[in-house]
Amino acid sequence: MERKFPHLCAPITLGRTTFRNRMFSAPMGGTDITNDGCIGPKSVGFYELRAKGGAGAVTISECMVHPATDGSHAYHLDESILNSLACATYAADAIRRHGAIPSLELSHSGMFAGTYMTDKSKQKSLCQWSASASTRADGVEVKALTKDMIDEIVAAYGHVAGLAKRAGFEMLMVHGGHGWLINQFLSPLFNHRTDEYGGSLENRCRLAIEVLKAVREAVGPFFPIEFRMSGAEFVEGGYDLDEGVRIAQMIEPYCDMIHVSAGTYQKTFGITHPSMFTEHGRNVFLAAEIKKHVSKPVATIGGLNDPAQMEEIIASGKADVVYMGRALLADPFLPNKVMANKGEDIVRCLRCFTCMAERAATSTRRCTVNPLIGRECEGDVVYPAPVRKKVLVAGGGPGGLYAAWTAARRGHQVILCEKEAELGGILKSEQALPFKYEMYQLSRTYAKFCRDAGVDIRLNTAVTKEYVEQEAPDALIIAVGSTPLVPPIPGLKGDNVVVVNNYYLEKDKVGDEVVVMGGGLAGCECATHLGMEGKKVRLVEMRDVLAPDANVRHRPLLLAEIDKYVDVYTGHRALRVTEEGVVCENAEGQEVLVPGKSVICALGQRSRTDVVTELQDTAPFARVIGDAARVSTITNAVYWGYHAALDI
Repeated sequence: MERKFPHLCAPITLGRTTFRNRMFSAPMGGTDITNDGCIGPKSVGFYELRAKGGAGAVTISECMVHPATDGSHAYHLDESILNSLACATYAADAIRRHGAIPSLELSHSGMFAGTYMTDKSKQKSLCQWSASASTRADGVEVKALTKDMIDEIVAAYGHVAGLAKRAGFEMLMVHGGHGWLINQFLSPLFNHRTDEYGGSLENRCRLAIEVLKAVREAVGPFFPIEFRMSGAEFVEGGYDLDEGVRIAQMIEPYCDMIHVSAGTYQKTFGITHPSMFTEHGRNVFLAAEIKKHVSKPVATIGGLNDPAQMEEIIASGKADVVYMGRALLADPFLPNKVMANKGEDIVRCLRCFTCMAERAATSTRRCTVNPLIGRECEGDVVYPAPVRKKVLVAGGGPGGLYAAWTAARRGHQVILCEKEAELGGILKSEQALPFKYEMYQLSRTYAKFCRDAGVDIRLNTAVTKEYVEQEAPDALIIAVGSTPLVPPIPGLKGDNVVVVNNYYLEKDKVGDEVVVMGGGLAGCECATHLGMEGKKVRLVEMRDVLAPDANVRHRPLLLAEIDKYVDVYTGHRALRVTEEGVVCENAEGQEVLVPGKSVICALGQRSRTDVVTELQDTAPFARVIGDAARVSTITNAVYWGYHAALDI
C-alpha cells in the first residue's frame, strides 16, 4: 500500500523501542483520580481510546513524583498506596494492547502545586516549593528548596521511574517545561539561587540533568526517555529560543528525544495551547531550530491537526515526531485515518477550548465535536439496533447531522430534511470568519459521514406536521435550531444592517466603518474578524461585560483580540439605528451616537419553539435536541443528537 503521508506513517525507534508511526498522543490529565492518587477507570478509558485510534505513543499525564512537596491533586505512583501499582499496570496495558507504546509523564509542579485543587480556599494554607523564594500572584508563599530536599526529589524521580517500568510503561517523559519545577530551575524568571543550582546556564540545568540521570539508572540503558521542554518562555525575564537551544544541547546526552513545547504556566496559555486566533503549528519553529543543533530526535506540538502540514514537518526535517493533544480529542482515530489514506474523514479540532474549560468547571472532559470524550467507558462502538426503524431528522445542523449519522450506523432507515439549500445550520455562517472556518468544515465532514452511511438527505425541505404524517416515521428527531433575535429597534431592518448569521452571504454590504450590536460570543468574534480585516469597528453592549457566554479558556484570549481591534461601548443600550450609526443610551442616561455606516446585528438567538410545538407529538418517539430545545452550544447539540439516536 502506498501511503499518502509516508513520513508521518513511518515507524521510529527510540532506544530499542519501535513506535508504529510519528503521531504521538500528548499528555493530557486524567479526570477520575482517587484521593490517594490512583488513576481511575474513566481515565484509563480516556487514554485507551487514543491507543485504539492508532497513535504511536500515548502519554499519561501527570504523575507527580514527590507528594510531600507537590500537593497537587494528581496521579501518584507509590507502592505504599494499595492500588497505585495495579492502576498504573491496567492503564499501561490498556494502551499497549492496541499497539501503542504507553508512556508516563513524570512531573513536579513546584511553586504551582495546588493550582488544580477544587477547594481554592485551602491554597492560602499551602506552602509551595521552588528554585527560589517568592510570593505567587494569588498570594501563596513560595519557599526555596534546600539541597537535601532537592536530593530527595531527584531520588523520587528515579524511584517512580522504576515503578513505571515495572507497571509496563515503555517510555517516560520527564516534564521540564511550562513553568513546572524543572523549568523553574531552568528559567532565570524563577531561579535566583546563588548556589550550584543557580546563576549560570550550567547550574540552572543541573537539576534536570540529575533527574534524567536518576531516571536512566532506574530504567536501564535502552529504555526511551523523553525530555519535555519549552523552546522559549515568551515572557519578560524568561529564556528565549537561543537559550532554549543551549538547554537542549546540555540535556541531549541524557535522553533519547527532546520534546519541544512553549511558554510558561499562567503567563502564556494561548501560546502553550495555540488558540483559533493563531496559525496551526505556531510553535513548530522552536523545534525546527533546536533540531539544527542536536543529534537526538526532536518532537513538536502546538495546534496540529492537518496531516498534510504534519507530513511536511517530518519530511522537511523540522521535527521527527508530532504530538497532538486536542486534535486526538476531536478525533482519536486521526492516526488510523492517516495510515489508511482517509484524511478527508478526519474530524478537525476547533481549538474552542471546550475540553479545557470543562475540566476547569467540573473536573471532567467534553469535546465539542466528539460526544465520546469523557464518557469512553460507556463504549466507543455504535452497535446495530435490535429492530430496524424509520427515523426522520428535522434539521441539518451539527446536532441533526450527528444524530442522523449515528442512527444510520445503527442500521436504521434515516431521512434528514433541511429547509435550506445547504446543510450546516448555524455553522454555515462561520465560513466567513477565517479563524472559525473549521466549524464550517465540521458540518461538511458530518454531512460526508451521513452520505457515506446511506442517509437520505433532502434539502429545501421543511418538516411540517403534514410531512411527518406523510412519512410516518417510527422516530422523529427535532433539530430545527434557532433564529436570530432582531428586536423592534427603529432602523434595525434598514439596508445598512446585516444580521450576523447572514454575514457570510452579505459581507460585501459591510463597509469600512462598522458598529456591531451585541457583545456576546457571536458579536465579539465577528467584531474581531472585521477588525482583523482593517475595518474601524465599534462594539455596543448593554451589559457591563463582554462575551459572558464564552468559556473560561476561550474568553480571555477573545478579549485580548477585542482589545487589539475593537473600540468597546459597554453599558450602552441601543435606541435606534440610523444611516450614521447606532444611537444609544449610556449609563448616565445620555444619548450617544456610536458612528458607523454599516451595522451588524448580533443580539442572540431564539429557539424555534413554534416548530417544536407543531412536531413534538407527531411520531411514536420524538426527541428535541440542540438549539431547538435550548439555545446552547455545538457541544450540547452533538451530544444530545448522538444519544437521541442511541435511544431509538
